[in-house]
Amino acid sequence: MPRTARRGPRPIREREFHAWLARVLPAGRRGLLPMGDDAAALRPPRGTVAVVSTDSLVEGLHFLPGSPPRAIGHAAAAVSLSDVAAKGAVPGAIVLGLVLPPTTPRRWAQEVVRGAEAEAARCGAHVVGGDTKPGAVRSVGSTVVGWARPDRLAPRSGARPGDRLVTTGSVGRGGLAFERFRVGSRPRARALRELLEVRPRVREGRALAPFAHAMMDTSDGLAESCRLMAAASRVRLEVEEAALPLAAGLAALARSPDRRRAIAFFGGDYELLAAVPADRLDRAVRAVARAGGRLHWIGTVAAGRGAMLRTGRHTIPMPAPGWDPFGRPRFVICRSRARQFP
Repeated sequence: MPRTARRGPRPIREREFHAWLARVLPAGRRGLLPMGDDAAALRPPRGTVAVVSTDSLVEGLHFLPGSPPRAIGHAAAAVSLSDVAAKGAVPGAIVLGLVLPPTTPRRWAQEVVRGAEAEAARCGAHVVGGDTKPGAVRSVGSTVVGWARPDRLAPRSGARPGDRLVTTGSVGRGGLAFERFRVGSRPRARALRELLEVRPRVREGRALAPFAHAMMDTSDGLAESCRLMAAASRVRLEVEEAALPLAAGLAALARSPDRRRAIAFFGGDYELLAAVPADRLDRAVRAVARAGGRLHWIGTVAAGRGAMLRTGRHTIPMPAPGWDPFGRPRFVICRSRARQFP
């Protein structure tokens, strides 16, 4: 009998993919404009302003060919959601931009969208549209529109001497995930998922914003976020190393202080860093707890310039982050594995 040729995964086709989006996404059935129109239409809540942020994930830099596409979609939505969370905004909608080689399986793109929609829905929003284009390397861009009261926006430039520095969650989660992937201390599939586990602090951001003079997310790591806030606010941020809520397992993995700092400040935490007046600190802690999160005191804001780390006996400049995509990063995700520069 003649052999039947084995058929591979169906490659993506733009119009077919758009028709699928209109069928499966809630915004395609209930939006003010139908999915596939030239734009999406949103109705802002009364008394709010739009807060907009965009980000992208690129294959070989942020994820690998073997990374689960649904996890990529989750992460793509989450990194932009984290930015609007840092302004105390309520997410309203997400727009995706997919750049894909023409041979990309249709299912891969569908799983990315499903992951992004699931993360958006968890935060009270939906994917409302986007774009697809062919390209040499897969990338997923996400733009989030959120709503916030103009009198409760928390810029990174508002920290004042005497404020208390606080952070949500833990420090070093992103660096720990990368280290476990790099040294192979996790099964590969689990390690690939951990690299993409971003948990935007949307509820915590809404709870914290009314009490904060300044706030931003720690996508680039706590050390870099402190430097950025200090520069924007023209103040000096002083972080107590002993007060840092390190991610579980980090201290056991890195025994030396230098190695522990390299992992803790690597980047990819996506927590919130805020400067809160001392007389509001207790109320801020309680508000974040009611939102389901934890707020930790980690330092103070003082007159001066720069971001410093108090190590007990010494005060040193905040260590450099490991992640610098346009420079020479100390760590790079290659096609199959990560490597570390000396």
